Formats: sequence, C-alpha cells, structure tokens
Amino acid sequence: MNHKEQLQQWFPDLTGARQEQLLSLEPLYRHWNAMINVVSRKDMDAFFTHHVLHSLSMSCFVEFHAGWKVLDVGTGGGFPGIPLAIMFPETEFVLVDSIGKKIKVVQEVIQALNLKNVKAETTRAELVPAGFHLVVSRAVTRMANFYPWVKNKVSFNGENQGIAFLKGGDLAEELAELKKTAPTRKIHEYAISSCIPDPFFDTKKVITAF
Repeated sequence: MNHKEQLQQWFPDLTGARQEQLLSLEPLYRHWNAMINVVSRKDMDAFFTHHVLHSLSMSCFVEFHAGWKVLDVGTGGGFPGIPLAIMFPETEFVLVDSIGKKIKVVQEVIQALNLKNVKAETTRAELVPAGFHLVVSRAVTRMANFYPWVKNKVSFNGENQGIAFLKGGDLAEELAELKKTAPTRKIHEYAISSCIPDPFFDTKKVITAF
C-alpha cells in the first residue's frame, strides 16, 4: 500500500485536505532535515510509518476533543504533536522541547502547512503553565521519571484526561514503576498493532495514565 492507501484504510475519517497535509509532511521534513538534523538519516527512509503513522496511532486509544488543550512534551521534530494537530484541527496543541533547533523546524512546518491550532516553544516541561486536558509524549524518558514533570499540568478531572505515552519494547518494569509513582491513576496498556497491522508496530504500545 502507498501512504495514501494506508491513511484511507487505517484512518478512514480523515478528509482529503487533512490527508494531503499528512502526506506533505515527508517532503517538508526531508527539506528541513537536510539543513537541521531532527530525524535520523536512517529513520527518514521509513519516515511515514515511523513518525506519521506512529503519531496518529495514539488516536486509536486516546480521545482528542474539540476545545481541549494538549501539551506535547519533548516533541523533538514535532511528534506526535504535528500529525495529531492535523488530524484534530479543533483541538489546541502546544509543542515544547528544550532544543531550539528542533523547535525551529517544527515552527517552519507549522507555518508551511498553515496550522492554526498548534504552536511550538523552546522551553522545559516544568516551566509550562498548567491548564491542559491531556499531555502526550513519545519515548522521552522512563514514565515514572516523566510523570512528576507534568502531573500538575493536567487536571485529571474529566474522563480520558491525563497523560498518554508512545512507548516500545518490554514495559513490565516501567509500568510497575509508574504504578508506584502514580498510585491514584488508572494505567492502561494498548497494543498499536491492534490498530495498525504493520510489523513496525508489533512491539509498540500506547500507555495511558488517567
């Protein structure tokens, strides 16, 4: 399947305009990555699967409501925040990373696609004001280390409000640590392969702490 067929099969609700924005990410990142390396050269060969589809997979298990504010911590080159912001144009996204050159690329991509619902800032998670419905992150650090950084950024008041992680590999030890660090949270583990049956996702998971 080509990339458009993958989107049509696994994310059939995406409109033509949003499909085109998602498909335009790879040439945009190839352009910027040649100048500012935010995606590993090897990873660029499988960019759509490893970055776009991986980011979108979170939507299979996590709700992104219109009017919600979502914080993407350690966004790097803009993942999962940029693809999710394209998928959910009525949801507000704030993408932060402490490395300025990465945020520069993210800002250029946001501008090129004219995305109105997302902004990117060079800052640390601890310095971001509270007031988010959801915090998302992709493999920034161990979940038990990450949780204290962001637990005060989100209210946990409503259903499906909290923190969602994209992680890979054997997570038994990390999950045990997280449950000790966040004993009042409901922790769930979801296999991405149940949403996207591609071999890359066989060991990939979405973890939620709501």
